[in-house]
Amino acid sequence: ERVLELARRLSRGEALGAEEEEGEEGCQRHREPLEAFCKEDGALLCAICRESRAHRGHTVLPLPEAARAFEEQIQAGLQTLKDDRDKLLELREAEMRRNW
Repeated sequence: ERVLELARRLSRGEALGAEEEEGEEGCQRHREPLEAFCKEDGALLCAICRESRAHRGHTVLPLPEAARAFEEQIQAGLQTLKDDRDKLLELREAEMRRNW
């Protein structure tokens, strides 16, 4: 659920972290470009935020790598939902045939 919410927020251009909000200039706090993603906080980070005490001990990924990981998770979840939908449609069809 958290991954999907993050993906939705990213697609709408919403900020993920209070201090590291994305705007025209990047990081609102430091006005640096956002280049990393903190897995623990689910926040986009600039180089300065990435080195701060708040994120130093966290798992931080480059943006392309984080995006790829989220895309893989979303695709896997989507495939599971499609499979479940197909099973439900088959069950519905079988039930309708049985009722006829």
